[in-house]
Amino acid sequence: MSHLAVPKTYKLYLGGKFPRSESGRTYQLRDADGKLLANAARASRKDARDAVVAARKGFAAWSGATPYNRGQVLYRIAEMLDGRRAEFVELLTRGGADEGAAGAEVDAAVDRLVHYAGWTDKLPAVFGSSNPISGPYFSYSAPEPTGVVAALAPTGAPLLGLVSVIAPILAGGNACVVVAAEPDAYVAVTFGEVLATSDLPGGVVNLLTGSSAEIAPHLAAHADVDALDLTGADGESGDELERAAAGTIKRVYRPKGTPDFAAAPGTGRLRAFLEIKTVWHPVGALSLAGGSAY
Repeated sequence: MSHLAVPKTYKLYLGGKFPRSESGRTYQLRDADGKLLANAARASRKDARDAVVAARKGFAAWSGATPYNRGQVLYRIAEMLDGRRAEFVELLTRGGADEGAAGAEVDAAVDRLVHYAGWTDKLPAVFGSSNPISGPYFSYSAPEPTGVVAALAPTGAPLLGLVSVIAPILAGGNACVVVAAEPDAYVAVTFGEVLATSDLPGGVVNLLTGSSAEIAPHLAAHADVDALDLTGADGESGDELERAAAGTIKRVYRPKGTPDFAAAPGTGRLRAFLEIKTVWHPVGALSLAGGSAY
């Protein structure tokens, strides 16, 4: 007796949960041979707004955690991803990658998470400074998270590209709303299952699947989104999204050319979503009065 195949329907990942799109819409994902792979939720503008609300709540918890704790959570994500290595290799091969390349991509994604886990408690030392001042003041600068970041995931590296976009945003203490590459929704939402079991507070990462052209303009113009990562945008749409972001004075990160995610990541993505805050404190008057500087 033959078994009836039941295609999986991937949902969204919002606020630590897996809801359906409020629109009820789905679209088909197909493998390299054109066969039906699964169905995925087609997110709407309302889903994007809900994701931003969830991200703002998640940001409060995530930015308030210690850098050391954030590093522990990122390392835990790497552990959970490594534990599901075989599953992700199978997903990537069904999408058209050969088994060797799929295995290498999963391993690189795990390494990338570990890399950024090690950065979380080193950001003040690397990007902060004690500033020399000609006057009776003490001045220092320290990095702080920007806030809620909306990001467009790239195509061509379904897992490594997604991780390379999300991990530096999290390492800096930000929360994010990520629009997955439309054909790679099955990888993105499965990675959402990894996040959901990795001690990450709900809302810190929110994953939307569907049409980037439909969702991204609303995120770019949203007043409660603080920054925009246009890694997955093409030239013309990227220009339009930058103009939309200008209306609310968003910080925009837009890499030149096609990023090589297999290369060493550098610090550009970390810097992109950090605000450098400088503090000045008078010390001369206290010293002259016999007080102590602090």
